[in-house]
Amino acid sequence: MFLDSIIFLLLVIAALWTVMTRSLLRSAIGLALTSVILTIIIFKLNSPLAAVFELSVCVGLISVLFVSVISLTQPYTHKEIIERMKSMFARFRFLPVIIVAAGIILVLMRVDPKITLPAPETENDVRFVLWHLRQFDLMGQIIILLTGVFGVVILFKERKKSG
Repeated sequence: MFLDSIIFLLLVIAALWTVMTRSLLRSAIGLALTSVILTIIIFKLNSPLAAVFELSVCVGLISVLFVSVISLTQPYTHKEIIERMKSMFARFRFLPVIIVAAGIILVLMRVDPKITLPAPETENDVRFVLWHLRQFDLMGQIIILLTGVFGVVILFKERKKSG
């Protein structure tokens, strides 16, 4: 239980660092680090297939895609960096407080994600396992995929505004 709490705390810290850092490259690296920690959690939840997808797609493919796109962007001037940091902190200033409050609420509510693990000897169809036994894992994968898409859209929007 203590190790799980440490891993979860590391996940929250890595995610916060990812969204709060001023450098896009550091943010992409933070996303990869967050995905690595999430992969460890998924492995601990006894879902190796989802963990392998997380490791290969989110840590590998998405990080490489983000670093490639970042390398194509033009660097900001010092004044633009200062303005961007001010607007970013204005947008995200309440994020740590919201995360801590959500964590406290979840602990007080004693939320159980109702993770059901299939018996190892069952030979269920993959579709059945994904849609009926692993909805929690599938929801995590969908959230991660949408977050990556949102990040790419934001990156291109910022580039279009400055170009």
